Amino acid sequence: MPTDPEYLRRHYASLSDEALLEIDRAELVETAQKSYDDELQRRKLLLQPGSLPDVEDKPEWLNEANEVFSQLDYAGAVPAPKIGNARDALEAAGIPCYLDLSDQEEEPPSQRQMQVWRLMVPGNLNQRATSILERDIFNADFEAEWKTHLEMLSDEEVYAMDPKIAFCGLFDRVERVTRVFDEEIDRRRSTSKAPWFS
Repeated sequence: MPTDPEYLRRHYASLSDEALLEIDRAELVETAQKSYDDELQRRKLLLQPGSLPDVEDKPEWLNEANEVFSQLDYAGAVPAPKIGNARDALEAAGIPCYLDLSDQEEEPPSQRQMQVWRLMVPGNLNQRATSILERDIFNADFEAEWKTHLEMLSDEEVYAMDPKIAFCGLFDRVERVTRVFDEEIDRRRSTSKAPWFS
C-alpha cells in the first residue's frame, strides 16, 4: 500500500468500522500507523487512557452472580453501545449490576487482543434481569426482524398466518409460566398461616 499520508487518510476513511478494526496495526509502517490511529480517533473507536466505562468496586454479591449479557470487543476499542444500554436498562429497573472486563483467551492467540465485557447481576435477580433485557433491548430487534419478514410475504401468506401458531412456543411458555406461578401461590396459601395469605 502507498505510504502517502493523504492517500492513507482517504483509504482509511473509506473503510467501514468493522473493516478498520480488522486491520492489524502492528503490520503497518509508521506513517500508516499514524493515519490509522487518526482515523480511529476521528471515529471515536480508540479509547484514551482512563476512558473505559466505569468498572466500579466489586460488590459483595459478585461471587454468587449470574451473567445476563456479554460482548466481545477489540482491546482498546470503544465498546459497542449495546453493553452500556443493557446496564442502563437494568439500573433504570432498580436491579444492581456490575460490568466485568476480562481478556479473551484465543486459540491460537492473535496479535489483536480481544476483551470480554460481562454484565453481572445477583443470582436471585437473574430471571428478572434477563426479562428486562429482552423487553428493553432485544425485543425491539425481534420486532424489526418480524416486521421485515411480514413485509416480504404475499397478501395470501400474511392473511393465512396466525401469530399464535407461528410463535406457538412463545405463547406456550407464557401459559406455562403463568400456570406454574398460580399453582405455587395456591400451594403456599394452603400450607401457610402467614398474614399476607389471609
